[in-house]
Amino acid sequence: MGSGPNTALLSARAQLFSVLVTLCLSTMSRRQTPNEFLQQIIGRPVVVKLNSGVDYRGVLACLDGYMNIALEQSEEYLNGQLKNKYGDAFIRGNNVLYISTQKRRG
Repeated sequence: MGSGPNTALLSARAQLFSVLVTLCLSTMSRRQTPNEFLQQIIGRPVVVKLNSGVDYRGVLACLDGYMNIALEQSEEYLNGQLKNKYGDAFIRGNNVLYISTQKRRG
């Protein structure tokens, strides 16, 4: 196998898929596909971690099969510090490392 950007991207996507499957199986009472899990968290607060290390937090509005994500009430964090508030944001899927749910803001 070769190494390079394409191999790294495929590896990151495989890791994301593995994390999503593990999360689905460990948090749900019945087995779900990653797609079913992602559809279930639409409208809930999420953290989207990018390959660059930046986190976006907001309410998941929608996503597609390429992991393109639309967030509402979005905030950008770098090293745990709030950097910017955007309201609505669109994140291109090839930048996404993972998506996780977060507890609702008080």
